[in-house]
Amino acid sequence: MILMSIVAATFIGGLISVLLAAAVSAPLLGLIVRHLVSLSTGVLLGTALLHVLPEAFESGEAPHGLFLTLLAGLMFFFLLEKAELYRHGHHHEDDDHHHHHGFDAEQAGRGGWSVLVGDSIHNFCDGVLIAAAFLSDPHLGVVTALAIIAHEIPQEVGDYIVLINAGFSRMRALVYNMISGLAAVVGGVLGYFLIGPFQDYLPYMMVVAASSFVYVAVADLIPQLQKRLHWRDTLLQIVWLGIGLLMIASIVHTLHD
Repeated sequence: MILMSIVAATFIGGLISVLLAAAVSAPLLGLIVRHLVSLSTGVLLGTALLHVLPEAFESGEAPHGLFLTLLAGLMFFFLLEKAELYRHGHHHEDDDHHHHHGFDAEQAGRGGWSVLVGDSIHNFCDGVLIAAAFLSDPHLGVVTALAIIAHEIPQEVGDYIVLINAGFSRMRALVYNMISGLAAVVGGVLGYFLIGPFQDYLPYMMVVAASSFVYVAVADLIPQLQKRLHWRDTLLQIVWLGIGLLMIASIVHTLHD
C-alpha cells in the first residue's frame, strides 16, 4: 500500500502540473504563475517548519545531528543548483524580471536540454523525498506530496513557457515535460526500496526534505516576490502566501487531532 501511495503521489503530482501548464493560454499562465509562486512559498515554508522538521525533532534523535543535517542539506541543494542540476525556472516573457526581449528563447535554445535534464533530476529528488516521507508516516507523506505539487505547478508552467517561447510546439513541450515528470515516479520507487532498510535514518531524511523546501522557498521563490510593486499586488502576494501557510497549518492541526 505504501509503494502504491508513493507511485500515485509522484505520478499524479507530475501529471497535474504538466497538464495545467499545457491547458491554459500563455497570458493566463503568466497570471497564474505570479499567484502560485506566492502560494507555493507559503506551502513549502509551512510544510518544512510546521510539520516536517517538528516530526524529525520529535523522533528523539540528537538535535545537534539534525541541525547539522539541515545545514548540509541547504549546502547540497545550493551546490546542486550551482551545477544547474536543480533549476527552478518560474520566469516568463513580460514577467517584470527585466530580461531582454527573447531571453526565454535564448535560454531554451542554448540550454533547453539542460533545463529538461535539471528538471528531471529535480523531480527525481522530489520522488525520493516523497518516498522517505511516506515510509516515515503516511500522513506526513501526503503533506509532503502536497507541498511538492504546489511547488511543481509554477515550475512546470515556467519550463513550459520557456520551451514554447523557444519555438517548441505545444505537444512537443507537453511530451518533454511529461517525460521529465516521470523521473519523480522513478525516484519514488527507488527511494522505497533503498530507504526501507534504513528506517533509523528517516528523521535525517526528513530534515533533508525540509532543507529542500526551505532552500527553494528562500533562494528561489522569495527573491521573485521581493520587487517593488503596487500596494494591491503586494497585498495579493501576502494573501496568497498566508493562504499557503494556513493550508498547511490546518492540515497539521487536523492530523494531530
